[in-house]
Amino acid sequence: MSNADDGKAPSASGPASASGPASASGPAPASGPAPAKAPVKDPRELPDVSGLVVGVLGGTGDQGRGLAYRLARAGQRVVIGSRAAERAKSVADELGHGVEGVDNADCARRSDIVIVAVPYEGHATILASLREELAGKLVVDCVNPLGFDKQGAYALDVEEGSAAQQAAALLPESRVTAAFHHLSAVLLKDPEVAGIDTDVMVLGESRADTDIVQALANRIPGMRGIFAGRLRNARQVESLVANLISVNRRYKAHAGLRLTDV
Repeated sequence: MSNADDGKAPSASGPASASGPASASGPAPASGPAPAKAPVKDPRELPDVSGLVVGVLGGTGDQGRGLAYRLARAGQRVVIGSRAAERAKSVADELGHGVEGVDNADCARRSDIVIVAVPYEGHATILASLREELAGKLVVDCVNPLGFDKQGAYALDVEEGSAAQQAAALLPESRVTAAFHHLSAVLLKDPEVAGIDTDVMVLGESRADTDIVQALANRIPGMRGIFAGRLRNARQVESLVANLISVNRRYKAHAGLRLTDV
């Protein structure tokens, strides 16, 4: 990568130019104006995603069902996937708002953005089986690798570092991001709740892709998508859900996250 320090300044003791010193030939011509710098992009300016089709793998589970419902209610075209197409169709009918239900492979093929909301136990197997269908797609992983024992929820170790990094390793031809980890399925599914008052931390390698996911989060009333770093930082975002579960159990709440001063 080049920068202003890459060039070498002329030696102070080197020979004078052929035109001689400036006093002999008049003042040196003034250099032209410096090229204008491109304006800094406002991070709050996000693309229009209203025309994109959103697929939800695991759309019959609590989290997937809730996300599908909220996005469809906001006017997004949504397709939910399941291992059994009939199961997906049944849940889609329950959700309404134009949601369609198909098997997982058809869901991946028909969607522009694919949210992965499957149980962690089947995460690697399902994604590996859909590598071809997900090629070229923007994939949003919201899976939280958690274990549970008598002391409550705790984060599981993932060989790749996080579920999102595992997805990226399994889907080399997809554009993998991570988001929607800290949402209450109870609130998402409740039709009496008008808005979900929370921030959504979005991680990924491409700012263009994370902008799309942020914009998608912003479609849901009350939500705000916030860029939170690259996929290597997904582990602590995923594992934070264990803390939220402890908070919610202790206070009988459905807590989410709000980031200050943004």
